[in-house]
Amino acid sequence: MLHKAKGIIDMRRVSGLGGVFFKADHPDELYAWYEKHLGLQRQAQEAVVFNWRRADDPEKSGMTVWAIFPKDTKYFDPSRSSFMMNFIVEDLDGLLAALREEGVEVDPRREEYDYGRFAWIMDPEGNRIELWEPPKKKQSDG
Repeated sequence: MLHKAKGIIDMRRVSGLGGVFFKADHPDELYAWYEKHLGLQRQAQEAVVFNWRRADDPEKSGMTVWAIFPKDTKYFDPSRSSFMMNFIVEDLDGLLAALREEGVEVDPRREEYDYGRFAWIMDPEGNRIELWEPPKKKQSDG
């Protein structure tokens, strides 16, 4: 929900860290190192997932994804950075509208899956940031 007061848009923007992604020369070898030494295991050979419950509402759960990408991935483009953060947001469309109004570079591309909606922005130093709105829980009809 957006509120305008004195020209400032007030809304809860980011509610958590959804993921940390970085590039590596040898992703599989690096995953093996992290598994051996730190016990981090990939799920379905894709990423390490940390499941958690919200402190403000323990009935609600969430997850943070930690993933290694090949050094030549195009997923972080147009950023030249070797990392990308994913932030959890509750109102992707509202946040993107607010960010556009504030002059933030917003990628026009959007993706939607059963596990949520995604959009991307760039920070002033050219780092790509992924915004993720998890799916809303459907209430049963009774």
